[in-house]
Amino acid sequence: MNYYSLNKKAPNTTFEDAVVRGLAPDKGLYFPESITPLEDSFLENIEHKSNTEIAFEAIKQFIVPEIPEDVLKSIIEDTLNFDFPVVEINENISTLELFHGPTMAFKDVGARFMARCLGYFNQTNTNDVTVLVATSGDTGGAVANGFLGVKGVNVVILYPSGKVSDIQEKQLTTLGKNITALEVNGVFDDCQDMVKQAFTDRELTDKMQLTSANSINIARWLPQLFYFMFTYKQLKSKHKDIAFSVPSGNFGNICAGMVAQKLGLPVKHFIAANNANDTVVNYMLSQTYSPKPSVQTISNAMDVGNPSNFIRIQELHDNDFDALKSNLSTYSYSDDDTRSALLELHNDFNYVADPHGAVGYLGAKDYLKSNDAHVVFLETAHPTKFLDIVEDVIRENIDLPAQIEAVMDKEGESIEIGTYEELKSFLLA
Repeated sequence: MNYYSLNKKAPNTTFEDAVVRGLAPDKGLYFPESITPLEDSFLENIEHKSNTEIAFEAIKQFIVPEIPEDVLKSIIEDTLNFDFPVVEINENISTLELFHGPTMAFKDVGARFMARCLGYFNQTNTNDVTVLVATSGDTGGAVANGFLGVKGVNVVILYPSGKVSDIQEKQLTTLGKNITALEVNGVFDDCQDMVKQAFTDRELTDKMQLTSANSINIARWLPQLFYFMFTYKQLKSKHKDIAFSVPSGNFGNICAGMVAQKLGLPVKHFIAANNANDTVVNYMLSQTYSPKPSVQTISNAMDVGNPSNFIRIQELHDNDFDALKSNLSTYSYSDDDTRSALLELHNDFNYVADPHGAVGYLGAKDYLKSNDAHVVFLETAHPTKFLDIVEDVIRENIDLPAQIEAVMDKEGESIEIGTYEELKSFLLA
């Protein structure tokens, strides 16, 4: 499988090169040359297959033979060593819990998968690779954990000062070893802009090999399609029409779900549930894409003003707005809306969600006002990662899971920066 740049001004390249580069030379995101639907028999019998078997069949066309089948199976087994339960909220709504991994966030899958792919490619490489990643919350911790101790890989994480939760900050600042955290005086978009600028700075790229572990990287983005397959496996016998409400920030997760749909997964509809960062919501109303500075909310992992992966979503729909409109609904919600949803889930259904899951729940409810389906909203992080917010709303203490307790008393270390030049100086040093 080869990959092309969505800016279409760079040569097509291999999976390995796309992973190692992260971003194409023309600043475009990489996209697979083709997506071949799975055999009907595979989906008809999906409930009889293991998660590893499902994931392997779904992703192998994008990776084999650059990574041999036996190695890919081993990577998948090592990545998916935790559960992905679907929990029923009511007869029309369920939630897919994606927080049972080591950092208790959905990004554990993509980060672990990419780390193992890069580790495989780096076996014979005598030069170190620097993984440069911007985070609005959970990406940093997942990447730090996934790449911790990987031979020949150094990880540099940029996060916006004061705009991630305390636990999120500890997860990306307390590991040490090959992980460095840079605390940026700005918002997530500033972090993301610095990362993108670094990839096109010849003075840097001539001296070091940079790659990204944000969802712009093909190996971080594609394995997220597994979640949607696993949900269908669990609900296939219960519900005919399944829709997904996805809390959306950089739009990588929902985009991967649409790849699963292209593979043949019978998804009725996608709902992008947003907070006050409503760039895509406005686009779907006006057909004018106008990025704007991100604003801070209590669902901070979605605080993105210019979602990188939306161009991939457009490509999946052949840049046809009407086709996209028929497959995607978008809604945005305030922090007050989010708090109300947290309280409703707790009081009416005895379910403790995190703020991102609460936004997904609101999207499911709005879609069901005029549509008939069983809607699954993605619960993307454990509620204890947003302890102050959730406990303040539900007026109840939440027990800390072992993964969170392990970092609570650790002292974090970070380096403060405010400009791209400071990032560049750090990297060159």
